[in-house]
Formats: sequence, C-alpha cells, structure tokens
Amino acid sequence: MHSYLRAIGFSKLKKESEAEALLEEVYRDYSHRNVVRDDQNIFLEMEKEYAPDMGIVLCGDLDRDGFHRQYYFPYYKGSGVTTSEEVMIERRVSGNSFSGVCDDGRVGVSLIFYLQNAAGYRKEQFFNQVFERKTSITLSGLSIDGMILLPVRKNTGQTDSQKKSSAMRNQLISAAKNGDTEAMESLTIEDMDLYSMISRRVYEEDIYTIVDTFFMPYGIECDQYQIMGNINYYSKVRNPVTKEYVYQLNLECNDLNFDVCINEADLTGSPEEGRRFKGTVWLQGKVNFE
Repeated sequence: MHSYLRAIGFSKLKKESEAEALLEEVYRDYSHRNVVRDDQNIFLEMEKEYAPDMGIVLCGDLDRDGFHRQYYFPYYKGSGVTTSEEVMIERRVSGNSFSGVCDDGRVGVSLIFYLQNAAGYRKEQFFNQVFERKTSITLSGLSIDGMILLPVRKNTGQTDSQKKSSAMRNQLISAAKNGDTEAMESLTIEDMDLYSMISRRVYEEDIYTIVDTFFMPYGIECDQYQIMGNINYYSKVRNPVTKEYVYQLNLECNDLNFDVCINEADLTGSPEEGRRFKGTVWLQGKVNFE
C-alpha cells in the first residue's frame, strides 16, 4: 500500500484489501482518463480527484484479457510554473513510470521528481516532440511529517539585500555552468565566507534564525527532500470519503515557489501566511509542453 495515501486524507487505510477497494473505485468512476496507443498495447492512465487538485492516479495496460494494473500513486497538482530550466526524463526501473531531473541554480542540487503526467509524456515521446518543444515544470510535494515554525523578522533593507544577493548568485552559477572560471572562483570564495559566518553565529543564535529556507535531499529515495519554506498562502480542504482535513500550502523555498499537501493529523502547529513550513516531502512534477 502506498505510504503517501495519508497525505491526501486516507490515513485510516491499514490493509491492502482496503486499498484494493479504493483502486477499484478509481477504475470504475475516474474523473479523467488518458490513453496512449502503440504497436504492442494500450496504456491507460486514470485519475480520480477527491478534492481540488489532489487524488489518485491508476495506470496499467489494456488488452483482450482486460485491464492489467501496473502501479498507482496519490498526487497533488501544483500551481503556476516552478522552473523553466531544461529537464531530462528517465524511465524508472519498474513499469511505465518516469522520473524527471532538473538542475536549477537556486536550489544548489539536482531536483529529481516523480513525473505525474506519464501518459502525456509518452504521447509527446511517441511523436518525437519532447525535445523540440519548450517545456516548463510545475513541482509539488506530498508530506507525511511536517511542522510550522515562526518566521524570521526582517526589515525592508534586509529583504532587498537578500534578493539582490540571490540574483547575483544565480548569475554566477549560470556563468560557472558555461565554463567561466572567474565565476567559479567567486562562488568558492562566497561559500567559504558563508561557512565562516555561520560558524560564528551558530554559537549565539538558533540555526533556524540563521537559515531562513533550505531544500536538500533526504533519506535513500532520490525524489524525497527535507525542506523549509515561507508560506505564501494556504487552504484547508476536506476529503469527502474519509472526512479528513488536508492542508494545501504554497511555499517559497530558495526562491522556488511550489505547493505541498499534508494531512492535518501529520502537521504540528497552525499554518499562517508568513510562517514557515518544515518537513519531508515526496517531490512530484508535471512537465508542461508549451
């Protein structure tokens, strides 16, 4: 049974038989369906929405003997465009699911995410259009463990200075990727100064005052991350089947804007605009073909 079902309001599912009944409902009463046909078989992607932008996707093959399930996963669709950097899509070890990899200088690590629109990607791939069309990525995350932290108070000057420093760093990272040795040296010196500053301040200040936001890999799964981000806005929705409440948070983290979904029972604290969310997320993403 998928461990992230609780993130969309199915925390009371304990047995595989209960999950099977839920998947049977998705198969019978889906909200959307996507079909990909090739020379060998028919791939079906069925999506059932249980609340705005969240639900379950069921995928499998269809032949003369009927439908053969390959995999399923809970999803939460993000809003807007998170990044327009170049993305590489790779097939996962099992089934017809895919992972995406994107290098965004604002984060500092390669973003690896679970692809939500596998059928759409396969259609683009079938017509050989994936790498000929401009794409963007909308990221989102499912969380089963999170907490709310108070914000770091800043004046207007500090906020503007941080934005300018971030923009300058992004320019240096972009130049370094293109082989600019001076940019590489500047980044190295900047990292050394940052390490020295943190080493001094950590003796007298709380680490969550020094570090405003972060985005870093977590555990052994390549698409799981530990994050801390500022809450831009949020909404509280209810799963109509289980009657459980779920928080949908829009976050700003390392200058990236994306959405996170978490069960009310798994969130410590009360979310408010301006406060911070800290937790672990399973990163998902949708590739938008423009």
